[in-house]
Amino acid sequence: MTLLQVKSLKVRFKTRDGFVEPLHDICFDINAGEILGLVGETGSGKSVTAQAIMGLLRFLDGEIVSGDILFKGENLLLLSESKWQSLRGNQISLISQNPMTSLDPVYRVGDQIVEGLRLHLDISKSDARDRAIDVMSLLRIPNADKVFYQYPHQLSGGLKQRIVIAMGLCADPQLLIADEPTTALDVTVQAQIIELFRETIRKFNIGLLMITHDLGIIAQLCKRVAVMYAGTIVEIGDVESVFNAPKHPYTKSLLSCVPKFGMEAGSLTAIPGNVPSVQTFPPGCRYHPRCLDKMPVCVKHAPQNICFDNGRTVGCHKYSLQPEITA
Repeated sequence: MTLLQVKSLKVRFKTRDGFVEPLHDICFDINAGEILGLVGETGSGKSVTAQAIMGLLRFLDGEIVSGDILFKGENLLLLSESKWQSLRGNQISLISQNPMTSLDPVYRVGDQIVEGLRLHLDISKSDARDRAIDVMSLLRIPNADKVFYQYPHQLSGGLKQRIVIAMGLCADPQLLIADEPTTALDVTVQAQIIELFRETIRKFNIGLLMITHDLGIIAQLCKRVAVMYAGTIVEIGDVESVFNAPKHPYTKSLLSCVPKFGMEAGSLTAIPGNVPSVQTFPPGCRYHPRCLDKMPVCVKHAPQNICFDNGRTVGCHKYSLQPEITA
């Protein structure tokens, strides 16, 4: 079953210098029980995509200019704010980027979970406490009944992240959005959190949008991946195909930045330049200033998405200009 469909999403924000458009023509979908990875450099628009899905843009001086966001077939853009509040945190949950700043330092972690539970579910405080402890135990938090009464500063980074995940799962959401949930964690804790996500998705059959800049996490956890650059999705497909045979020049360059065991010293390559800011997006293909394969058409015209038989989609002029390559 398709849980989420994002269709031709275009977003803009109001600034002192006028409007800027950080997202353009964003398209992807997520099925129940599926993990979709959204990957790209910092500044690509990954977090703005999550905010748009959660209906938070209106609080950030942003708006959706065009497109649709369908959740179980219902267009979320047509909902009132009261309906959004009943949906947000209940059926769709967001795990924010930094567990160190996601928790209020002056409240016990258990109380913060209970607060969200009682906001979305009609249950008593004692029932909410029992449910919170049950979810904490499912997330392998040792001595959950004791951790419930502790403050954030008393917990390790890994435990804080599990508490934040528990806050997202307690109301039994059908779609979970995780915005770089392992950024501040060491590699051993990262591996535990990745396995935790995998087990959770499988057990509850929910959809997960995993936002990250870490290609290793995508390879370990996700079924499909969408590669994002400067507010556009340049390539999307199953992880094995995209990683083994990347088609878009940006995807190829991104993968070439990953160190591999046995590679010669000094052979690691980097992508020249930086992701442009939203105020300086270039005309044509937004990647062309950094692209080693650019053609004259790339400078003036934005590429159309080319669909392949295996569900792969690539936005690059070299495929539209050379049909034989897509065969």
